Amino acid sequence: MAQEIGIAAGTRTALGNFGGSLKGVELTDMAGHAARACVARSGIAADKIDHMVFTTTVPTDRDTLFAARVVGVKSGIPEDAGALQVVRACASGLQAIISAGQQVESGHSRLSLAGGAECYSRAPHAVAGVRWGAPRGPIEMEDMLDWAYRCPFSQEYMGETAENLAEEFQYDRDAMDEWGAMSQARAIAAIQNGFLARQIVPIEVPDGKSTRVFDTDESPRADATLDKLASLKPAFRPGGKVTAGNSSGVTDGAGFVIVGDRAAMEAEGCAPEARLVDWHCVGVPARIMGHGPVPAIRGLLDKTGLKISDIDYFEINEAFAVVNLHAERHLGIPRDLHNLYGGGISVGHPPGLTGVRMTMTAVEHLRQTGGRRAILSMCLGAGQGLAMLIERVA
Repeated sequence: MAQEIGIAAGTRTALGNFGGSLKGVELTDMAGHAARACVARSGIAADKIDHMVFTTTVPTDRDTLFAARVVGVKSGIPEDAGALQVVRACASGLQAIISAGQQVESGHSRLSLAGGAECYSRAPHAVAGVRWGAPRGPIEMEDMLDWAYRCPFSQEYMGETAENLAEEFQYDRDAMDEWGAMSQARAIAAIQNGFLARQIVPIEVPDGKSTRVFDTDESPRADATLDKLASLKPAFRPGGKVTAGNSSGVTDGAGFVIVGDRAAMEAEGCAPEARLVDWHCVGVPARIMGHGPVPAIRGLLDKTGLKISDIDYFEINEAFAVVNLHAERHLGIPRDLHNLYGGGISVGHPPGLTGVRMTMTAVEHLRQTGGRRAILSMCLGAGQGLAMLIERVA
């Protein structure tokens, strides 16, 4: 990129379990709260933000088809600021950042809010085929969340595609469970040492007839020992290897970063913490979608002339533990630089937010360690892989 695309002020809600603390909060309210906090953290006056780039993958309330615009208004940025809604399956959060960067690079934006949210706890059910009259007999109600978790080609659950990957490349259940237990332990440590708390802005949530403050990720489990994970039954296929303990959790949440022209950010008193360097997206066979990060990261390294050893931190989304094992084997990623603060298995995986959360984590890791570069990557339902490279701004 000829122009420096800065990233700063990452702010998110804590992630709530499915049916947990955030189930009573409308998505655009949750996202508006996180967006306002992001702007406040940046130090940029809200009226200087000229665009909102937002993502959510499953409409949950009446206004979420227009969520980018609604969240923009609720965030307090100017009414004349533009709004763009993007979706790229599990990588939607990364795509929001990339799309904001593209707008800055092309001169269509100076300072953007980029982020996403999910509230799968509020996902509706649909009744298809009745608009022009229903046939005789029962009418089936379909879960729209179920649509999000099935491959559109085979109608397999995404977990079954993870089984395909494990079978084709011969990954052991024990190794997958070990990854799951490690993810939980790393997330608990990141909560206890305050690492994750630096990302989180508290939010008031309904609690019976009153409200309470929600400020800690709900999904990580200190009791998720290897023995307990080993006792879980396969979740998707009899005799399979993929379980609830080595798969990503269903969680709700919202988060944002500022993405802008570096000079414009600095002129408004916001020091960029990182810059967006490049990204690479590929298609892979949908039946083994978890292969996606391997060619995506390889392609990104080829484009930038870098090697694995040039990267100081990796987070590959833990859609399933087998995805991370596969990337380690085929790319040679060192485990001591890979998902050090938990991930989708422990913290959870709301697709609209995950890439944004991963970016916040990588930026904070680079800041704390003095590292220079990080790669964020994930597999995508229907068969894609996306990888994004950021660099710390010294």
